[in-house]
Amino acid sequence: MVWATFTTRLSFDTHRNDIHYCTADVGWITGHSYIVYGPLSLGANVVMFEGIPTYPHMGTFWEIIQKHKVRTFYTAPTALRSLMKQGDSHVVKYDRSSVRILGTVGETIKAPEWKWYNTVVGEGKCHVLDTFWQTETGGHMIVNMP
Repeated sequence: MVWATFTTRLSFDTHRNDIHYCTADVGWITGHSYIVYGPLSLGANVVMFEGIPTYPHMGTFWEIIQKHKVRTFYTAPTALRSLMKQGDSHVVKYDRSSVRILGTVGETIKAPEWKWYNTVVGEGKCHVLDTFWQTETGGHMIVNMP
């Protein structure tokens, strides 16, 4: 929990009452480290998601961000690729102006996904971070800092 708290604070610049949205399953290391231990120990609010990014519709992630005024959003490049294929209209119809940090987890994010995440989802205004090696350690070991 100490490592998850420390890395949540540094990686996501998390503050008390921030709203943090991690799309991982809570049973995965990402889920319990970055949905439960890290954000909650810092006094942040968390959004938990159960399901796939395209159900019940293609804009589910962005609708949740709009509804809850999410500050940090953390998901996998696999989910981003799936959403990219559906076009930008499912993203841009929702207000994402509350988001200041976009994070990725799992595999390394590739250039096309990074560019889409940055320009479409973040409108070029958010820091995009990519995290490494948390499965083995329970928290990030390498990450670009916001």
